[in-house]
Amino acid sequence: MKCRFRQLLLTFSTLFLMSCSNTSEIDPNIKNVDVPTQWNKTHSPLSVKDNWLTQFNNHQIEQLVTKALNNNHQLKAQAYALASSKQQIIVTGSSLWPELDLSVKNGRSKSGTTGNYSNTNAIDLNASYELDIWGKLSAQDRQSNLNYLSQSASFEQAKQQLVANVVQGYFYVVEAENLVLLYQSRVENSQQNLDIIERGYNAGLNSALDVYLARNELNTELTRLTEQKTLTVSLKRKLERLLGEYPEGVLDIETTLPLLTSSIPVGLPSELISRKPHLKASWYQLLAKDAALAYAHKQRFPSLRLSASIGDSANNIEDLLSGSSLAWSLLSNISAPIFNAGRLEANEEQARLALKQSEQQYLDALYDAFNTVENALSTEEKLKQTYNTTLAAQNNAKIAATLSFEQYQSGLIEYTAVLSAQSRYFDAQSSLIKIKSQLLANRITLHFSLGGDFDSPSSSAEAE
Repeated sequence: MKCRFRQLLLTFSTLFLMSCSNTSEIDPNIKNVDVPTQWNKTHSPLSVKDNWLTQFNNHQIEQLVTKALNNNHQLKAQAYALASSKQQIIVTGSSLWPELDLSVKNGRSKSGTTGNYSNTNAIDLNASYELDIWGKLSAQDRQSNLNYLSQSASFEQAKQQLVANVVQGYFYVVEAENLVLLYQSRVENSQQNLDIIERGYNAGLNSALDVYLARNELNTELTRLTEQKTLTVSLKRKLERLLGEYPEGVLDIETTLPLLTSSIPVGLPSELISRKPHLKASWYQLLAKDAALAYAHKQRFPSLRLSASIGDSANNIEDLLSGSSLAWSLLSNISAPIFNAGRLEANEEQARLALKQSEQQYLDALYDAFNTVENALSTEEKLKQTYNTTLAAQNNAKIAATLSFEQYQSGLIEYTAVLSAQSRYFDAQSSLIKIKSQLLANRITLHFSLGGDFDSPSSSAEAE
């Protein structure tokens, strides 16, 4: 007997040591990823600033952001999913506590031989508790908590993405309306040219070809204006959907497109890991996979469960718990997996492979985040240079367009030269509007990629 007890004690001790040795299986190199000391396109050591919405100095943007955060359907759905995940923590954590059940039974029966009626009443109080010897239940609880943290960070990322989408959508509408105004001026200019050329043709000064060219130019500009108005309505509907509103396409937007030329502090690449919500979500998910592997590993160890019950039964309800027939029991149950056709081993290997997959997904998300910031910094530098050269081209094209029409009226050049000069001026104007919009979009992308918080003053005030 003593020999068997010692053998059993040795087995349990070995299993306990095996369970304790199952520490984190995450590759140590992932925790110490080699990142550059600074970004390629900047030498600024200043930390990223929050409240980036305030740089636009636009109250309407702040109002739209607040409305989107309160009404966007997808964000609300994610909020409910996050709340559900929080409840899952309670569900999983409950396995670490004893379970207590109370049952009350009563019945009435008739004897088939005597025809007598009898009553039966019983009350039972049952308790059960699984001892977390190997830390299996703790690993499952840790996994649930880490999943919640991951989902919480993902929700924060979704909020930042929504704000970025709203602000970009706002400026896309502003760009579209600026182009509508430009195309309207082009229509008016083409109509004026046609009137002048037709008067000259009626006076015998211009050829019929010039009249047809002028009419074609007017029709082209009218078509372009119609297409741009349609696009503007479509962009407004897209923005209204982000706000959680019906897409009527009637949102009244200011038509000022600001020019952002100042640089922003971008911090250090190493700070991105702890600041960007998407990376934090990916890291928590990696830790959750590690906890899932620990749980799968410890599923192969024996389980020890204690159960206790106390109850009473009587013919009459008032006699219950009188003590005359009170009964109790205390049981312990040890179960250990012996043969399951490799199921538990396969589950553990699946968890291990899922961990390795999550490691690569984290690294991919990390380097993708670095890549996005680097591209945004390079793009901003290029767009600023392009804006300056396009601005100079617009000024030259404006003078050339004016001179060409004057020379045409003097009979020095053909009308085709006028059309060419006016087309260059129009292209320079529209390019300038688009570049300003691209600068804004890239700036928003940079703020979002750096993980800077928007912290809209309007939303804060409303929350209070």
